[in-house]
Amino acid sequence: MKEIAKRVFNTEIESLRFVADAVDDNFTRVVEAILKASGKVIVIGIGKSGIIGKKIAATFASTGTPGFFLHPGEAFHGDLGMVGREDIIILISYSGETDEVLKLIPFLEWNKNIIIGITGNPNSTIAKNSNFHLNINIIQEACPLDLAPTSSTTAALVMGDALAVALMESRNFQHEDFARFHPGGSLGRKLLVRVKDLMRADNLPFIKEDASFTELLLRMSEGRLGMVIVGDARHVKGIITDGDLRRALVRNPDTAALTIPEMMTKTPVFIDENEFIHNAEQVMIEKKITAVLVSSGTERNVSGIYQIYNQ
Repeated sequence: MKEIAKRVFNTEIESLRFVADAVDDNFTRVVEAILKASGKVIVIGIGKSGIIGKKIAATFASTGTPGFFLHPGEAFHGDLGMVGREDIIILISYSGETDEVLKLIPFLEWNKNIIIGITGNPNSTIAKNSNFHLNINIIQEACPLDLAPTSSTTAALVMGDALAVALMESRNFQHEDFARFHPGGSLGRKLLVRVKDLMRADNLPFIKEDASFTELLLRMSEGRLGMVIVGDARHVKGIITDGDLRRALVRNPDTAALTIPEMMTKTPVFIDENEFIHNAEQVMIEKKITAVLVSSGTERNVSGIYQIYNQ
């Protein structure tokens, strides 16, 4: 079974190399045409090509190129109304002769749409009726019968990815842009949400510098943050974490002799409340800490606490 898996991988890798070597100036022209277009990119295909087409359209949409997938059967029965004259059409068919796709060409030509054909046959009907053709001709399918679309669908998928990446780089598409299209994911949260949106701002565990060891324990337990803040909201003198507490007890088990000033960290890390979560967490990772004090712009002024493990 492992040998079969390796054979499939190697067959598809060789086919991808073959397709990569065949990439020509048409690829550049396709990217330029999409960049100039004022409409969307509509991807059309059926069967396995349709499944690949859905993924390509989804990748476009999430990386700065507005687009969607259109099923040719539904298109032929009314959904062509979704196609505007300014839209660019990508037709995917390895043979270039898929009947359901061919039926749409007269309308697309009448509608004056730019047509991009992705096929494995430059002499096919789709290729000849396209403004631009991207050749995905492969060496062989990974299927032992050379029938089931395997290498060919992989080639179509990678061609779509290549277009999406080329468009991203041409548009200087950045992390923040990606996050705007993925607000529900962890990346969206990190790149769009600010510290003030997730910080703990209520019942912050403040203690005075002359507090007793018992008061320290009670306030740390009440705060449920594993730390206390020495001072007040307008002026923080330091912090004591549960780690600081344990280390102090190892040095001196006599709790009556322990004082707040000798246990506290006098230079705690502050993050501005308007900082993005992503940047705040990068600082915390670099400093190997799980909590930071949040300031409202004034040095040693605290408006909240942000902890990674609470998110």
